Amino acid sequence: MIANDSVKRTKGKIVQLVIKRDQAAIKGMLGGHKGMQFTLAYQLFLTPEESELVEQYKLGDYPVTWKTIQGTRVPGDTIGSMLRGSSETLTDVTTLVGNENTIKDACDSLPTLFEIVRTFGGQEVVEYPRDSGS
Repeated sequence: MIANDSVKRTKGKIVQLVIKRDQAAIKGMLGGHKGMQFTLAYQLFLTPEESELVEQYKLGDYPVTWKTIQGTRVPGDTIGSMLRGSSETLTDVTTLVGNENTIKDACDSLPTLFEIVRTFGGQEVVEYPRDSGS
């Protein structure tokens, strides 16, 4: 979906989300302008070590985003679907911006997930009182 060679690793960073936005004019039956449609494409890129964690702990189906269908909360994007790349076409830019922010916010939890699975078989020491940011 998004060319892997376009992704540049930033030193000290791990998970990368690559986002591509596009637009196209909507034409009517007689060729008249009917507005615009917007496409939001995104793909997750991981380091080899992170990819190994996804495979080892079967995290491909781990939900990253959620959506509500008829009042029921169901998984939207998963780690696996985001690694393969996803896209959606929308009719207004406000929804595109909102969806993009939702995807970015959801990916904020992935480094924590990977850190947790790295600690299996070990232990964590929590000192009290905890900092308010912990």
